[in-house]
Amino acid sequence: MKQLFLSLVFCTLSFASFDDINSFKADFTQSVTDEKNKILTYEGSIVASRPQNAMWNYAKPIKKEVFISLNNITIIEPEIEQVIVRNVESHFDFFNMIKNAKKIKEDTYTATYKESIFTITTKNALIKSISYVDEFDNKVKIVFKNQKQNERIDEQIFTPNIPLDYDIIQD
Repeated sequence: MKQLFLSLVFCTLSFASFDDINSFKADFTQSVTDEKNKILTYEGSIVASRPQNAMWNYAKPIKKEVFISLNNITIIEPEIEQVIVRNVESHFDFFNMIKNAKKIKEDTYTATYKESIFTITTKNALIKSISYVDEFDNKVKIVFKNQKQNERIDEQIFTPNIPLDYDIIQD
């Protein structure tokens, strides 16, 4: 769960980190490769806005919605009728980190948080992908398509709609 949280927070904040980006929408494919080269692939969409709001909608291989705000993360898992609500404990400040990201070549930047190095690629001023190695030594790569920046976003999208009959786990 910690890996998922860091990944989601990182990606959520990354869209708001470039000075002129206030909102970001995209479809994504996330691949996680373990030490045995087994690859797990997720697909879905994301909507994010400043200061730190995001809604990840996972469509494959299972449906899941993840809502991130300044104070908590809410994960809704319809297949098991369960919701996890967790207070944000991380002081991960991607805004400051990306501000200091180093350009290593055209359209490629690196940023460091603790011991992790994040590689961010761009194309036509849009974030194309984010790659890093998580704390379990998995290689994570998130590729975006159909990106849209700075469109107006209805803030209601960041409010989870939790069915009354779902089990709620508070962390």
